[in-house]
Amino acid sequence: MLTPSPDAMRTLLARYNDLQLRHSQDSDYELQRSLEDVTYTLCVSTGTRTVHDALLAADMILRQAAAEEEAASGIPIRRMQITGASVPKPRTA
Repeated sequence: MLTPSPDAMRTLLARYNDLQLRHSQDSDYELQRSLEDVTYTLCVSTGTRTVHDALLAADMILRQAAAEEEAASGIPIRRMQITGASVPKPRTA
């Protein structure tokens, strides 16, 4: 499986987060479709089947890219710590 670039992953995650926030405030049909599209793209890009797994995989891709960049440069990269953040739990039917 091809691994998406960190920049592509950041773009997808930013789009997903923006749409999630907007959807929580307004459940417009077009907004719902856009959220479904970006969720599907995240899953395909990470080789996963659920948004929960896709978000975890995206996090790993970004952490690995940061570690490789840090190792190559020899300069520690400061990572933003987000307290209280959580990954959505998978829905059960």
